[in-house]
Order: sequence, then C-alpha cells, then structure tokens
Amino acid sequence: MNILVTDDEPLQLEELINVLRRIRPNADIFPYTWPGDALEAARQRPIDVAFLDIQTGGMNGLQLAVELKKVKPDIHIIFVTGYSQYAVEAFSIHATGYLLKPVTEEAVNRELTFIYRERLPKRRIEIKTFGGFDLYVDGQLVRFGRAKSKELLAYLVDRRGLSVTTGEAYAALFEDAQDTLSGKSYFRTILHEMVNSLKRADAEEILLKERNSYAVIPEKFDCDYYRFLQGDPVAVNGFQNDYMLSYSWAEIRNAELGSKEY
Repeated sequence: MNILVTDDEPLQLEELINVLRRIRPNADIFPYTWPGDALEAARQRPIDVAFLDIQTGGMNGLQLAVELKKVKPDIHIIFVTGYSQYAVEAFSIHATGYLLKPVTEEAVNRELTFIYRERLPKRRIEIKTFGGFDLYVDGQLVRFGRAKSKELLAYLVDRRGLSVTTGEAYAALFEDAQDTLSGKSYFRTILHEMVNSLKRADAEEILLKERNSYAVIPEKFDCDYYRFLQGDPVAVNGFQNDYMLSYSWAEIRNAELGSKEY
C-alpha cells in the first residue's frame, strides 16, 4: 500500500506518519509539506491513499485533491484538518474520509478499514439489521412468503444464538395478543414458512431447532449487528440509530446500540 501524506506543519506531519506506521507497518509512506511536490510524486508512482491537510501553502488540500483525482481517478482521499467547515466541499469532490485534528490511531484505522474491507473474505450468508432487516445468500436477497416469518427470523437474530421458545417468540411478535388456539395455529404457519424460506435459499444451516425452541447459529453468517458489538469500525460507522426500525420489539435494542461508545 502506498500512502501520500501532506501537511505544512512538520510536527503534525510527523505525528500522522507515526500513526500510519503503527497501523500499516508494511505500507510505503510518502510525506510532503508542499502540495506541488505531493502532486508531482503522484504522477511518478502509484498512490493508493492520500491523507491531505486542507489549509496548506500554495494550492490548498481541496485543490490538490482535485488534481490528484485527475492523475489517479481511483485514489482514496482522506482529509485531515483542524476545521469542520470544509466537510461539505470535501465530500462534493468524492472524498473517502474526513478527519479532524488531532488525529487518533483509532480514527485513521477506521478510515483505512472502510477502504480495504472488501479484501476480507465474505461469508456466503449475510444478514443486515441496520436500515431494515434483510437476509442475503450468495449476494441474492431472500424473500419470505409472509412478513411475520421474516420478522420471526429477525427476532432470533436479535437474540444472538439464545434459544427462544415458541411462546416467547409469539409474545414478542404479537405483543399483547391473547394466547389462543387460533393464534397458536397462525404462529405455527409463520414458523413453517420461515423454515421453508431458509430451505429454499439453502440457508437452513443458520437455524438450530430444538424441542419447542429455536435459535440462530451466529458463526454461520455475517451480521452487521454482531460486528458492531465487536467494535468493528465499518459496522460502528454504518449504524445510524436505525436497528431493525420496522419492529417495535427492537426499539430498546436500538437505544442500547445508540448509547454505546467506541
């Protein structure tokens, strides 16, 4: 990985270089205090990521970013500045990230994780809980015959592998509904449809069936909610207080996630 770094203040430039060396010890880092020198370097060698100070001598960081994009359209630009007012303009030129000084190791690592996460192996089965709830198998969206069948799976995912009895699941999905024979019969229909939907999608392996109870097997699939709890930078930044918003039983969990600090 080749990383370009600019800052007209030598001490801050050295601080960022040290952070990058700790995070990416195998990366080649090319530091410059003058934007024109940085642009010339980019013309002569491959650059993957550029950390640019915005307020610099000569052309500013925003102007440098535009010129770098002309030379290397695929370059990732991450602005590093002591001022927040440039954010809108920065992202209008398709910046990858925007960091406020003083930079921290965690913040820099988060931005690099965003860029290079696609290199990590993906699991065949993926479940998305932020911004809605969806199941994907081999990149294809799985559709459920009934909305309540999909919600039942969502509830099991929320429980993170803990066994849920049919009575508990019924109470969660239908809240104050009475536990009647007709209600139990309808719930069995929902349960049957959920299992069949997983079978049709070749994803039944994520489900653990026991006597009168069900659970998911977290190790069998990727889930943004689970990665968030592990502190994964991509999942943490992907959460916008939007955990399974369609389901009222998820409101407390959404509040819990929103109160976490990383």
